[in-house]
Amino acid sequence: MKNRFYHFFLILFMLLLAGNSYSQNSMEQPNYTGIEIVSNLEKPAQLNTFNEEDLSGYLLVYFKDQNQSAYMAISADGYTFTDLNDGNAIFIGSQLAEQKGVRDPHITRGPDGAFYLAMTDLHIFGKRAGFRDTEFERPAEKYGWGNNRALVLMKSYDLIHWTHSNVRIDKAFPELGDIDCSWAPETVFDPKAGKMMVYFTIRYNNKECHMYWAYANDDFTKLETTPKRITEIGGLDGDITKVGDQYQLFYVSGAKILHSVSDKINEGYPIDTTRIDPEKVSTEAPNLFKRLGTDSYVLMYDVYGARPSNMGFSETTDFVTYKNLGHFNEGVMKTTNFKSPKHGAVTYLTKKELQDISKHWKVDID
Repeated sequence: MKNRFYHFFLILFMLLLAGNSYSQNSMEQPNYTGIEIVSNLEKPAQLNTFNEEDLSGYLLVYFKDQNQSAYMAISADGYTFTDLNDGNAIFIGSQLAEQKGVRDPHITRGPDGAFYLAMTDLHIFGKRAGFRDTEFERPAEKYGWGNNRALVLMKSYDLIHWTHSNVRIDKAFPELGDIDCSWAPETVFDPKAGKMMVYFTIRYNNKECHMYWAYANDDFTKLETTPKRITEIGGLDGDITKVGDQYQLFYVSGAKILHSVSDKINEGYPIDTTRIDPEKVSTEAPNLFKRLGTDSYVLMYDVYGARPSNMGFSETTDFVTYKNLGHFNEGVMKTTNFKSPKHGAVTYLTKKELQDISKHWKVDID
């Protein structure tokens, strides 16, 4: 009980700080984002399938509390990242979300070469921004913090032209009942099903959070199976990566990063309460990416308990021992034109894709 009160007051304190940041530094949305929302995607004449040796760049997505919108940054080496669009938002929450804000962006690539972007549809400062009359959509006393019910799904082959849909989990799947929230969606390819699997956090009765999964349709505009719970394990902010014949799951419980391994993509994860990240303050949003051409993997996480908030990094080759790489601009990981990113994810680019989007957004990363 004492621990629950501690976390409650910690979250309240952070919301007050974030709210002050939002009111003082709320960014005007840019007129130009560099992307175009389209009703249908034109598949490339030749699907952009590739092996690891074809990849030579990295793409980071993240969001900022100040405007509840998402950003993209690129890197040629996986160490130094440069924001696109002159450091302005690219995915504007007020244009894409039912609640006029997006959070927790995650991006990955499918076997078709497409980019799959999933985000939480939530504006935590919606009342202050004039989008609603209450703090949250529904009473926090019953449904808790946030209490959103929608996800944002987007798909692209070139990072410029995107399809877009909002998926109201409660309306699409009324059999799930009166859910508190649907948070932090991520996508991973399930080779056994031949489908992109979307997994995210659902909370009930303002209590424990659990991770659920469902398969998306090929157009990535809806979920076509009823979400099921990953039953063996609780928590939130799950991140699943296939490494060899196993699935590495990093997730959050008790404001720290935990780890589990299974030979199945959506079940069989045992509970291990060992903290993986080296931080002394609260963390969330783990995301794993590989250093191309090596056997090393980098675990990135949002160190939201730090002031100012930042991303932290740990590197591993065996998922047993981890080397602390520090935070952005406090160690080997660098940013060139942005700071205080939140809840990010990294995927990979071919050399041509890296060149094309650098040219499109007029960015020099050499």
